[in-house]
Formats: sequence, C-alpha cells, structure tokens
Amino acid sequence: MDPIQQLEARRNAILEEMRSVRSMRRGTINEQYFQTRRKGRRGVVHQGPYYVLSKREGQKTVSKRLRSGTELEQAQKDVAEYKRFLGLCQEFERLTARLGELERGGLGLEQGKKPFRLPSSQTER
Repeated sequence: MDPIQQLEARRNAILEEMRSVRSMRRGTINEQYFQTRRKGRRGVVHQGPYYVLSKREGQKTVSKRLRSGTELEQAQKDVAEYKRFLGLCQEFERLTARLGELERGGLGLEQGKKPFRLPSSQTER
C-alpha cells in the first residue's frame, strides 16, 4: 500500500471514530469545598467535595453543579469523549495537510519560498 492510500485509510478510520461519538461535553470537572461554621461549635468545618462542570462561553465561565454520582460519571465520560474528539480532529488535519503535500509532489511550504533580497538601490551603496 503506498503512502497516499495509507493516509486515506487512516483519514477514513478517523471519520468513523468521530461518527461513533454519541455524547460529549466541553469543559472541565472541578472539586469544590466550602468552609462553614456550625452553631454552638468553634472552628471551621469543610464540606464537600462538590463537583462542578465548568466551561467558557464567550467571555464568561459557566458552571453547573453535578448533583449525583451518575451525573458525575456521565460528565466525566462526556468530557473524555470531547478530548478524544479534539485529538481526532487534530490528527485528521495533520493527515490532510500531509496528503496534500504528497499529491503535489512533496512540495512543502519552505520549498516554495523565495530568498530575501535587498532592493537593487540599497545594494549599490
């Protein structure tokens, strides 16, 4: 199998993997602890951990508390699937760029550059 066919086969496999993703979520899961004072007692009591799914939307961070163990497990799976999906996208991008280089005869970006030359008026000085 030649390199172009290998790249095409891997690109198709990546697309199938992407298609198999059924659920994903962008964000991170964080643990939160709260400090509280109990009535009639001295000192501070730590409560938690509480789990929160956080993500950026525009300029803001949006968070959602994960209230049950099953909700936490599903969020962990979804976040992991999102990271896997992003990795597949990056690999697909690299393979497609390489495929284009091979089909154009191996010309990379560096080979197409012209060397820098001073204008003729500056070389006469």
